[in-house]
Amino acid sequence: MDIFMIITILIVIAAIFAYINIKFLKLPTTIGLMVLSIAFTIVILIIGNYSSDFLAFEHNIINKINFKDILLDVMLSFLLFAGALHTDIEKLKQQKWPIFIFATFGVVASTFIVGTLFYYIVNLVGIEINYIYCLLFGALISPTDPIAVLGILKEAKAPKQLEIKIIGESLFNDGIGVVVFLTLMNIASKGIANVEVSEIAILFVKEVFGGILLGGALGYISYKMLKSIDHYETEVMITFALVMGGYLLAQTLHFSGPLTVVVAGLFIGNTARNTAISEITEQYLDKFWELIDVFLNAILFVLIGFELAILSFDKLYVIIGIIAIPLVLLVRYIVLFIPIKIFQRKLDMVPKTGILMTWGGLRGGISIALALSLTSEMHNDLILTVTYIVVVFSIVVQGLSLKRLLKRLV
Repeated sequence: MDIFMIITILIVIAAIFAYINIKFLKLPTTIGLMVLSIAFTIVILIIGNYSSDFLAFEHNIINKINFKDILLDVMLSFLLFAGALHTDIEKLKQQKWPIFIFATFGVVASTFIVGTLFYYIVNLVGIEINYIYCLLFGALISPTDPIAVLGILKEAKAPKQLEIKIIGESLFNDGIGVVVFLTLMNIASKGIANVEVSEIAILFVKEVFGGILLGGALGYISYKMLKSIDHYETEVMITFALVMGGYLLAQTLHFSGPLTVVVAGLFIGNTARNTAISEITEQYLDKFWELIDVFLNAILFVLIGFELAILSFDKLYVIIGIIAIPLVLLVRYIVLFIPIKIFQRKLDMVPKTGILMTWGGLRGGISIALALSLTSEMHNDLILTVTYIVVVFSIVVQGLSLKRLLKRLV
């Protein structure tokens, strides 16, 4: 089975599931697609007990497509750019300090608190695991996923002042979270004794600030190019090249690719939209990136559902995963509490902002992709199973109930 055939199968399945969801289930698209793909996988697993052909077919698809690479190196850049393109930078500036603290302090603090508590829980049930591997779990599960958040917030119709906090945080803490994860991976690979504090600090600063500066520079260059012509086909092509070339250049320079495309997307979506492109170009640009967003989201959430087939169904792992759900939510509420209190009087905060941001901060495919990058020595079966349980609960339960919670509290 070649890669073209696998991509074709995935697209056909995603289109069928999208039709079933719109026609019958009427769930938010991301949730509906993932629920259907999980149900499909469960049916295949059951059939697999009697005939291994169906199970081998799905395993073949999963093994041929490296979920981590296809999400982090291909899909993520397009999805982040599409999200940033439609984010109002003026509203983002009004909330810049709480968003900055949520995306930096919040992610780092959550990484260490979740990782520490996870370490004690796992060791308490008799599984011996190094502390650094627990911190890796904390790092991959702490950032909220902009891909999951953006789709579901549209359906929930959250108040704008709350929506911009959640979206702004998720766009930036994703990049910060990946940097924290890679830093911890570097420590885990080399050993803490072989890594200098200065080396960690330089890596972090280079990834974060390098990504932001590169995104701004590429955004400005693209803006000048867009301003100098009026030809919507070429202008759309320029933005497409900006995403692909910018992400590749960031990786080559060891800068944060996610932060690069987010900053570039904000630049194009605001500065260029207002002064450099015509109305017809704006319409085509928006429609093109909305279609990219919907299309890739459909493929992504089908793949998330299919990942169920490769999980370890160890009962102990499942129990730890269930325990991790309230643990991750509680820690998120705690790390958000102080920043919210500090800015509550200065900025327009909706009632119960802490609860709504905790419940609205969804985890998604990025967490699963990072978990898949772990080695067997790092207890990848345990961490992947726990991560999957937290992600599915987050998207399905939190995502479906967010609109109802908003109506009750706001």
